[in-house]
Amino acid sequence: MQIKVYNTLTRQKEDFQTLQPGKVGMYVCGPTVYKPSHVGHMVGPVIFDTIKRYLSYLDYQVNFVVNITDIDDKLIVESKKQNTTVTELAERVTADYLANLKKLQVTGIDHFPRATHYIGEIQSMIGGLIEKGFAYASMGDVYFDVSKDEDYGKLCNRDPEQLEAGARIEINERKRNPGDFALWKGAKPGEPMWDSPWGSGRPGWHIECSAMSMKLLGESFDMHGGGLDLQFPHHENELAQSESFTGKTFARYWLHNGLMKTGDKKMSKSEGNEIVVTELLKKHQPETLRYLLLTSHYRSPIEYSEDRLLELRRSLESFYRFFDRVKRISGNSFYQVIGKLKHQPTPKGLSAFLGEIYKLRDAFLDAFSDDFNSGGALGTLHEFLNALNRFADQSKIETPEANPEAKVEFLAAVSVFREITQILGLFLEPQEAATAQGNNQLMDGVMTLLIEIRSEARKAKNFALADLVRKRLTELNITLEDRPGETGWRVGP
Repeated sequence: MQIKVYNTLTRQKEDFQTLQPGKVGMYVCGPTVYKPSHVGHMVGPVIFDTIKRYLSYLDYQVNFVVNITDIDDKLIVESKKQNTTVTELAERVTADYLANLKKLQVTGIDHFPRATHYIGEIQSMIGGLIEKGFAYASMGDVYFDVSKDEDYGKLCNRDPEQLEAGARIEINERKRNPGDFALWKGAKPGEPMWDSPWGSGRPGWHIECSAMSMKLLGESFDMHGGGLDLQFPHHENELAQSESFTGKTFARYWLHNGLMKTGDKKMSKSEGNEIVVTELLKKHQPETLRYLLLTSHYRSPIEYSEDRLLELRRSLESFYRFFDRVKRISGNSFYQVIGKLKHQPTPKGLSAFLGEIYKLRDAFLDAFSDDFNSGGALGTLHEFLNALNRFADQSKIETPEANPEAKVEFLAAVSVFREITQILGLFLEPQEAATAQGNNQLMDGVMTLLIEIRSEARKAKNFALADLVRKRLTELNITLEDRPGETGWRVGP
């Protein structure tokens, strides 16, 4: 199956061809760990975790790296505000970040390198750039000389003067050119520092990613990702210093995800509009947030609002109700259904219904193969749901007279549905209170009693009382579902 990828470097879609057949090296820029994770920090990890899931499904071996910036000006400033050390602050915020990723089912990251663990590799690379004439030491600092890189600006498709005009360039008498950027920063009193040939200090931000990615993925690798806001200066500088150091292509494909927005502004700490993930998850399920992050094409901005999350939660409820139906039909939880983890060709000789299901699977895979279009792929989930429910209704699969073969066919289709939802990292485990019954035994008991009272009222032809029970429950946002031989209930309209 041919995958098309939009490459920021070439500004066009390209056929995805890896450096080594069947293997993918993928590096994504992670957070600077000075404040708790906000929702925007989850965008890249969820998107690229889903991309890894899809590539793994197509039998690629993927080595996925997300870095942790644990030394930076922001960490130094924030640690002083909190009267703690940079190390303690970084460890605490990193733990928060990793815990949130786990809640959102971001499980595919193989390495979380921390900049402070790669000081030797960073210094070696800086020394090499100086030797090759691309960098220079100046009064305890080391800078990359952008004038020595002939194609500097190629990732943004702009020349150095345009980039300088469009960015905040630090005025510094130590630099040869205004656009030169720091590879090594001389330490100020009281700051974390490491010994180096250029004096005690610490690494610049950009050089950290180059050194860590090369150590874990090699001098050239397949895919470099990150937020659109990192394209300049971070990724432009990372690309320049890496290819100047090795003389080789650094990353074959550059993928930039759209940013989380609240209103017309990017969600960020600097804007003061960030939504802290731990606070958000007190009100919304992690699956709802993951679903939000996958609803649009990864290169598009993501609109965040409470109303949008509530809307998506209602959309997810239709799937959770279907999972209740699967359990009634099969006796087993949907979460126990086995879906294939690797792609296999469509079987021959399928019934009309299973033929429709596999066509929907193909539509899902086509959408995802077209530049990892998760939004388009998600759309097919609802088509799956409609097809599955329609077949169950038409074959009267929940009635005693149902054809046993229809049940077998239905469960085979559910397995295909499970196969594709695993790629998205959705419906991997029950969400707390996601199904109506939940785990509240008292609520279960009360509802059982009310359903029995309503049933007895109907038998006695006391329809006014039966209707009153349903009406009052509806007012409490509880819906009764009359099925063959039983009445069920759920929270929600």
